[in-house]
Amino acid sequence: MLAMRAFEQRGLARHEQAMAGLGEVKVRLATNAIRLDALSQRVEQMPMRDADAAPARAAIHELTAEVGLLGDLIHQVATTLADHENVLARLPEPAAAAPPAAAPEVVLDPEAARRARADKLAAERAAAAAAEREEAEAERAALIGKALGEGRIEVHLQPIVSLPQRRTSGYEALARLRLDESTLLLPHEFIETVETRGFGPTLDALVLTRALAIARHLGSKDGGIFVSCNFSRATWGSSRALATLTRILDKYREHSGHLVIEMPQAVFRELDPTSLGLLGAMSANGVRFALDQLVDLRLDPRALFDRGIRFVKAPAALLQAHVEGRIHSDIDAGDLAALLARMSITLVADQVEDNPAAADMIELGATMGQGLAFSPPRPVKPEVFAEPEPTPAPAAAAAPLPVPAEAARPPQNIVDRLLGQDRRVPAPPALPEAAPQEARPERLPFRAVLRRASA
Repeated sequence: MLAMRAFEQRGLARHEQAMAGLGEVKVRLATNAIRLDALSQRVEQMPMRDADAAPARAAIHELTAEVGLLGDLIHQVATTLADHENVLARLPEPAAAAPPAAAPEVVLDPEAARRARADKLAAERAAAAAAEREEAEAERAALIGKALGEGRIEVHLQPIVSLPQRRTSGYEALARLRLDESTLLLPHEFIETVETRGFGPTLDALVLTRALAIARHLGSKDGGIFVSCNFSRATWGSSRALATLTRILDKYREHSGHLVIEMPQAVFRELDPTSLGLLGAMSANGVRFALDQLVDLRLDPRALFDRGIRFVKAPAALLQAHVEGRIHSDIDAGDLAALLARMSITLVADQVEDNPAAADMIELGATMGQGLAFSPPRPVKPEVFAEPEPTPAPAAAAAPLPVPAEAARPPQNIVDRLLGQDRRVPAPPALPEAAPQEARPERLPFRAVLRRASA
């Protein structure tokens, strides 16, 4: 017993030492994040040209994103240790010395005793089932955290079509989590665990980088097609997480014109001034926003436009309920599209499940639609995420002949470019007889120059 007690004390000491180390790492990460922010502000204040300051800003943004991801990983390690500690606490303690045999109890009411035994057995079964559920939830959370740490996020795209033509105007990026080769989790199967365990910023950073890769691919095509993505509620409520995503967007500013960020209506109404300021910074970089998950039609189009919102995604069931009179509001569903269009905001009918619902949305004036009536979500082709290959430099037609410095000037027209090796140059000064005279460059006929240039 003394040996077991000493072993337990050593285990507790090591656990406390590990938790103290994790706390020290978190403090150091926070200090480094503050230093990076101060360094970023100093770089912004330095009198440098944009071309000279761009590499420093890019390096600072990458370090900030890495510090944020490292903080999330440290949080995951601390959460996993806490889960293990809870599991160990529920293990049965070693059996002590057998208690003395109790005297037999005199049963006066056999039916009451039977009910008491049944209640006790039911309570034990319920406790065992609750313990199994907690253990399964902890194991599931560990698997989800490991998958997020390894970046096993897949993106499926669902088209957003124009109405009534049904031409693709954009896509919504829907996240899927790959646990193993045969298990792919849908958002409703892991979002709650992600938000509860604090993995929301990590998930949003992974989805945003993939959405920016898709936006880069869409930017190489004509038509102005966009891609939209969602952030978790924890990210919208954390100004630090929003600042990290803002830095990522600032780094890939050239692709932000093809990106739309969706925000639930309830979250939009609860944003604090700091988050609203970061929203304005994203909008200044060219990012457009969409109001998603509408619960009512109490909208102020001018205020939405001032916050950078250019799309309003209303569920088809909500619009149909207003038309049928089951829900009453100050704005008529038939006037919503025209009211939003006056402020350059597009009404998107969301969750359109069949063709009759699509016809109803067209009658209500919806400009765009999304749902199973048009197309289900489909996985993204791997080549979309591939880095663009650099444009190969054209091969030289022939080795350039040495020309004097006076002739090394840019040609003025296409004839000069074709005849660059056949220009007449001033004769060099006379050399002493002892020194050998330099050989003049070989003159090529015009046909030979054309043949080499077109080879």
